[in-house]
Amino acid sequence: MGFDKAIIALKAGKKVVRTGWGGPELFIVQVSGDTYQGETISPYLLIKTTEEPAYSMFQPTSCDVLAEDWQLVD
Repeated sequence: MGFDKAIIALKAGKKVVRTGWGGPELFIVQVSGDTYQGETISPYLLIKTTEEPAYSMFQPTSCDVLAEDWQLVD
C-alpha cells in the first residue's frame, strides 16, 4: 500500500512497516495523548527496531512517502 493509506492506518492505531526495509526496522507507530510538564504534545511517529535504544523518532523521507511497499504489522 502507499503512504497515504499507511498514515491512515497509523492514525487508527495500527503498526506499519515497509517491505523494502531489510534492516533492523520492525514497525512504525503513532504516539498521541502524551504530555510534558502538564502540556499536551502533538502526535508523533516512533520506529521500533532491534537496536538499542529500541524506539526512535521517525521522520519519513521522500522515498518513504512515495513508496508503495507499506504493509500492516499484526
